[in-house]
Amino acid sequence: MKGRLALLTASLFALVAAKPPMRFQPDPSSVIAAEIAFNRLAQEKGQWTAFRATAADDAVMFVPQKVLARDWLKTQADPPASVSWAPSIVHVSCDGNLAASTGNWTRPDGSAGYFTTIWRRDRKGRWQWILDHGDRLAAPRPVPEFLTGKVATCKRGARPDGPPPGAKPGKGSDMPPPPDESLVWSADVAPDLSRRVTVKMWTGETYETVIDDRVQASGVAGS
Repeated sequence: MKGRLALLTASLFALVAAKPPMRFQPDPSSVIAAEIAFNRLAQEKGQWTAFRATAADDAVMFVPQKVLARDWLKTQADPPASVSWAPSIVHVSCDGNLAASTGNWTRPDGSAGYFTTIWRRDRKGRWQWILDHGDRLAAPRPVPEFLTGKVATCKRGARPDGPPPGAKPGKGSDMPPPPDESLVWSADVAPDLSRRVTVKMWTGETYETVIDDRVQASGVAGS
């Protein structure tokens, strides 16, 4: 009897260890909710406090040079009043583990601009940002009448243009399963600190560029 119990216990442990990673639905509303909560936290607790609380360990941002957010944010004190922002459109990968949101921001002094944030789920299903970027504009971008959420068509197998861009997981990092490559992004910084952030979504036949942000070295955004 004891031998059977030991065998059953060992089998149960093996089943738990072999349990596949959690699967999530590609739900744009969950990303919108994460953006709203992120902004609310900034207003209530402080701008950089909110950024620290919601960033993944490997998250990057631009100041204007590209930096590891975790290290840069350690030394930042919250401003008296936080920037405020809201997404206009959200793109989500087929597997529900990666998303890109973009919209407008405003500062207490009345200045305005845009932002793009790349989000990734952790193993517990929480959205954490892995890239945050934006720029100031002379006037805000037009806001659509309705907040839009789009889901990429599923894509399996290797992409024709090589491995997916973006940060690679470090050894022992708490990362979700490999991306399904239906939503890919890149962030390129030139020596003069101008940069370009792009997001592409698989349509079933090709990659469609859904976000193409260009920031000039002077800090003036292009189209």
